[in-house]
Amino acid sequence: MPLAAPMNPPRILDGKALAATVLEASRAEAAALHARGITPGLAVVLVGEDPASQVYVGSKARTCAELGFYSRKIELPASTTQDELLDVVRGLNADPAIHGILVQSPPPKHIDEAAIIRAIDPRKDVDGFHPENVAKLVLEDPSGFVPCTPAGCIMLLDSAGIATAGAEAVIIGRSMIVGKPLALLLMSKHSNATVTVAHSRSRDLPAICRRADILIAAVGRPEMVRADWIKPGAVVIDVGINRVADPTKKSGYRLTGDVAYQEVITPVPGGVGPMTIAMLMRNTLQAARQLGE
Repeated sequence: MPLAAPMNPPRILDGKALAATVLEASRAEAAALHARGITPGLAVVLVGEDPASQVYVGSKARTCAELGFYSRKIELPASTTQDELLDVVRGLNADPAIHGILVQSPPPKHIDEAAIIRAIDPRKDVDGFHPENVAKLVLEDPSGFVPCTPAGCIMLLDSAGIATAGAEAVIIGRSMIVGKPLALLLMSKHSNATVTVAHSRSRDLPAICRRADILIAAVGRPEMVRADWIKPGAVVIDVGINRVADPTKKSGYRLTGDVAYQEVITPVPGGVGPMTIAMLMRNTLQAARQLGE
């Protein structure tokens, strides 16, 4: 969803434009690897027929093709067992043409997602969710993979010249996909922010948000963050993507973020979504470099 700094006049942080710049650099790096006989390879595994997941997987495959990556899309029925999925992961671990492995989340409920993540070779874990990569993030070890959405948020802040050192950053949401890794990145020696991780059960959440110089919403509740939760001049990043019923739409729904943007600022195309895919491509390049050494 869009992101903005609600100031007067409002300033838009354009994730779509930044993602295009990142992808162009990735295209050039992929060409350099080709000259060394290495074609970056990304495998995306989709279990079941979730429509949103199918859209994301298709977008990743198209981006790989545009950058000159090798991509493999593995679509498995929802009835796939845990052992069958583990066999697929093990095969990809052993495949020298594959440098990055991504099992699309969420899988069907009978799949133990944590066990699948642990089964991925950490050197190919371009989602950055394997315990070894989580530990490297804590230790600020650059050889590990950083989860894509948090990495994209940091790059957005950096590219816009937002001062994070000493800033009070509030993250709403504590998932391993966004909230926790983003808190670690903002606390790192690179960013030096003072970080509060809040969530839906935090006491007086609006008051916590009003303290924020940088507010990042990643809680998964449509338009939860209202205009009066945000202090003037604060930077707001909305990571949320929520489906809300809307009979006026052909699809029967509309997409909205965790921030009530109609109150805060007029929505614009672009945002964190394009950055997530751009950072996935960067992680795949990193994996290809490290495995090719």
